[in-house]
Amino acid sequence: MKAKISAVVLLLVSIALLIPGVTQPVLTLQGNIDKAKIVDVGITMLAEEGDGNTRGMLRMFSGMLGLDKLEGEVEAYRKTRSIVGTIEELANNKNHGVAILVALFAVIIPFLKLFMQLISVLLPAKIKLTRLLNTAASKLSKWSMTDVFVIALIVAYLAGNADGQMGDMLKMKAELGIGFWFFTAYCVVAIASSQFVERIYKAR
Repeated sequence: MKAKISAVVLLLVSIALLIPGVTQPVLTLQGNIDKAKIVDVGITMLAEEGDGNTRGMLRMFSGMLGLDKLEGEVEAYRKTRSIVGTIEELANNKNHGVAILVALFAVIIPFLKLFMQLISVLLPAKIKLTRLLNTAASKLSKWSMTDVFVIALIVAYLAGNADGQMGDMLKMKAELGIGFWFFTAYCVVAIASSQFVERIYKAR
């Protein structure tokens, strides 16, 4: 009885953690650029359209205006994505196959497995549906680490996508979002709940 109560509680907690895990931001990428670099690039671009003295004149005027003493950075790029948001972005970029795989392994299978386990634990052991759910949930459990792998792919995809767009001018900074920690907590609790569910299956 204690194992059943523990399994139900942990499964409900897993579901509660998984929802914000897939809907809340997983990663935020921020790109900053030095104000002095912006001025330098502007001068270079304007000088390319003039003669040899243009660069010197532009630098003189920028010095008069104090533009050569600019300090600090300006935020030029920011992207925040959740798992669901990444799926939408992949689909919008015509990467439908990848979007389907991410949706399948990071959203559909985890939710399906948790609900199957929850219903099979709550139903009486003698009902045929219970045995079917037990079998199906056990098969889905073999994919239990795939969702973790998908998260790693999403983080790598977002970081690589930003890096490819920004070039060398920006200083990139990546920050894990609250969705990442919810999803990590879900993985830990889901593993613990599976242990209790397996114990119940064996006892039956």
